Amino acid sequence: MSAPSLTLAEWLEYQQRLHPHSIDLGLERVQLVAERLELLPLTGKSVIVGGTNGKGSTANLIAALARAHGGRVGLFTSPHLLRYEERVQVNGAELAAARWVNAFERIEAARGPVSLTYFEFNALAALLLFQDAGVNTTVLEVGLGGRLDATNIVAADVAVLCSVGMDHSDWLGSTLEQIGAEKAGIFRAHQTVVLGSEQMPHSVERALRRFQCRVQTAGVDFHWLRHPEGTWDYRDAQRSFRALPAPALAGEIQYRNAACALAAWADLSAPAAVDASAVAAALRDVRLPGRLQFIPGPVEWVLDVAHNEPAAQVLAEELGGRRPRGRTTCVLGMLSDKDVAAVAARLDALVDHWVLCGIDEPRGLDATQLQARLGVVRGDCALCDSVTAGCQRAAQCAVAGDRVVVCGSFHTVGPALKWLELY
Repeated sequence: MSAPSLTLAEWLEYQQRLHPHSIDLGLERVQLVAERLELLPLTGKSVIVGGTNGKGSTANLIAALARAHGGRVGLFTSPHLLRYEERVQVNGAELAAARWVNAFERIEAARGPVSLTYFEFNALAALLLFQDAGVNTTVLEVGLGGRLDATNIVAADVAVLCSVGMDHSDWLGSTLEQIGAEKAGIFRAHQTVVLGSEQMPHSVERALRRFQCRVQTAGVDFHWLRHPEGTWDYRDAQRSFRALPAPALAGEIQYRNAACALAAWADLSAPAAVDASAVAAALRDVRLPGRLQFIPGPVEWVLDVAHNEPAAQVLAEELGGRRPRGRTTCVLGMLSDKDVAAVAARLDALVDHWVLCGIDEPRGLDATQLQARLGVVRGDCALCDSVTAGCQRAAQCAVAGDRVVVCGSFHTVGPALKWLELY
């Protein structure tokens, strides 16, 4: 193979063919290649963000805080909505495809006979790009689980565990205790760990004790208070901020995510002080499409990547507090390893009409398969071959005062954003 001649799209297609399994959890292979590339340990400070839900928002909030305080920040998140390049940002900006290609060429030269998955290529490329860019703060969002996820080759200064819920049971276990143990695998000895909730499985608590971590728990060690007009206060043992602006990310859950991000940044940046004006700037500037994204108009559109029951519950609470004058249509597309019935059950009371869409991905369900897994719902169902067709149908049926909710997967929200010409 003549690696230098490949485009970014060709590199990605090659990576999907290279390894016999799309997901192959384990650190040995990716660790070996990282050592050959001299990527570890990272220079500067680093934070790793895991959890069932909330990790993308929290990672973006931490990166925004670091930028607002003058850092040169590398942010790695996954998956992407439309463009692969979304997965890496340096100081809030994506990098050109040519830089990705260069990173892949170097990884290919270093790996030798070692087989890497698509995501392992991705994680290694992110670290290479950050090294090339000279970042001094690295923010990593865990891809799947934690203990065996490729991001866990990094021994981060701070770990954040936003939540533990039922998802990816085929890989992480069938109980919250098992899933919690996998997610707690990102912890290191004597590390500061920020927990997004007091309600964590015992397996997480055991890991914290075993590693003698310094724990900062939401609602115990740091607190927040939302005011009726949307501003909020933050308080921990060292600092107090009043009348902070609402996070630019919509939804009540974002106050909790912002508080966790602020707790993590305060520890990561120590002994430097946390500046209130920089915090306010970060909260205003953070952007993350497809997470409780409300698009006003005669017909309101709501886009959210919620793909498991806890995320669907958060979405349902937000939708319940913003009832439209008219009907609600849900454009739903999901992957085969997700609990479709549980997601639908959380939304059912709010949905008058379902538009079930096929996802053209290896793990995607077609509309007929999706309907078979949906369970009993009170609204009528229409089936469409694609998300684009589903959005068109929903738009044609909606009238002023109605609401269209698009959810179920990144592979659903991404095409919807493109169809709406918003991304």
